[in-house]
Amino acid sequence: MKNAILAVLATTLMTGSACASKDIKITDNPWKDVKKVEKRIKAPKFKQKCYDITLYGAVAGQENYKNQAINEAINVAHRNGGGIVIVPKGTFYTGPITLKSNVCLHLQEGAVLKFSTNPTDYEPMVQTRWEGWDCYNYHPLIYANGETNIGLTGKGIIDGQATDDNWWPWKGKKEHGWKEGVICQEWNGTKENGGRNRLARMEEENVPMQQRVMTYADRLRPSFVEFINCKNILLEGFTLQRSPFWCLHPMLSENVTVRNVTVSSHGPNNDGCDPESCDGVLIDGCTFNTGDDCIAIKSGKNNDGRRWGKPSQNIIVRNCKMIDGHGGVVLGSEISGNVKNVWAENCEMDSPNLDRVIRIKSNPIRGGELENFFIRNIKVGVCKEAVFRVEMKYENVTEGPNMPLVKNFLMENVTSQKSKYGVWIDGLTNTPQKQVTGVTLRNCSFDNVKIPHKIAGAENVKFENVKINGEDVKLE
Repeated sequence: MKNAILAVLATTLMTGSACASKDIKITDNPWKDVKKVEKRIKAPKFKQKCYDITLYGAVAGQENYKNQAINEAINVAHRNGGGIVIVPKGTFYTGPITLKSNVCLHLQEGAVLKFSTNPTDYEPMVQTRWEGWDCYNYHPLIYANGETNIGLTGKGIIDGQATDDNWWPWKGKKEHGWKEGVICQEWNGTKENGGRNRLARMEEENVPMQQRVMTYADRLRPSFVEFINCKNILLEGFTLQRSPFWCLHPMLSENVTVRNVTVSSHGPNNDGCDPESCDGVLIDGCTFNTGDDCIAIKSGKNNDGRRWGKPSQNIIVRNCKMIDGHGGVVLGSEISGNVKNVWAENCEMDSPNLDRVIRIKSNPIRGGELENFFIRNIKVGVCKEAVFRVEMKYENVTEGPNMPLVKNFLMENVTSQKSKYGVWIDGLTNTPQKQVTGVTLRNCSFDNVKIPHKIAGAENVKFENVKINGEDVKLE
């Protein structure tokens, strides 16, 4: 068994992998520039020593969420200089898992990890971001902070077991199990109470992060997989389902590879993959079927994002499949720390429950500069709202001190069979400077479109060989 496992995993320990931290100069050929970024993103490799969790007390089929076998195996591997922690075939029950440097957690085919839904199992609170705000909140189901060379791989399943009976009602929506009188993140759905609003007020008042300690009363759900302040990350091969909150959340991290992962989770805020304030990310060959955005690139919210000043940058999305979701590839809405240099290519998107294909969203409070976004070779069957959607008044916010800016966007060779809008750019029109500038669509074809384009608050928008409903479209 050991030799078979090692044959499909890396065989040497990576010690100081390269990352995409250096600035990339964008030229007139961005598809040549992306190759420079790709060369800098290198998946970590791991020492060829295996640690089977059953040797540390894990028992398949035993519903014991307090068992610490997985964490014990990880700690031993870490102390010994690294290695591969094996979850063999079978169903194993666990509480939160903390990964350590130079360790890969590998699920064999047929392995299932089922996570506790008891909130007290995820205490004490740890450093995180919740919807872009810095705080201490519940320990994510799988977590790492400040580690180097870490992996989560294999053909097994990680199951958060979130349902309308446990985590999801905390959202405060009846369609996810919430009932009148039950505490949720917004008490009784009002804007005056609840943990989300308490955290927002602390951020607005510049309360130090160390004092932003959330509790059970706040009802802020944990992310599933969250790596913060880490370098050299590999997420590969597994299936993730039933997440309490965001699914894959690398944050303030460098050199991240997400490859051949399937995310199927339809709960509230079940974003598929949210790189937040990350530098050097490759998302390749993945499938997303989600209750929120499939991929959402973020960089912190409001003052917190601006305080860190760490943009998400040098990000590649390719060969992915998007099914349900609020958006396929999305920038925002928590992008106060800016986003630059994003490429998406060779993807398929098709579902009446996919709202938008490409989406950019912010508002005059969140702000953020978004530049250098390049899209090509996207094949769309049907989407509900728009192939390309820009929202500069997200959540109906039209005034504020931090005007967002979108510039240098290119979409090429994108086809769609059905949508309400082809292009919908909703920029701010009450400002002297346009918030959206330098947008080009080239060699695109959108069919069965009700409204070909609706553009406001933008300048220098070009259509080059763009057909909508079979007719050439020129902008006046």
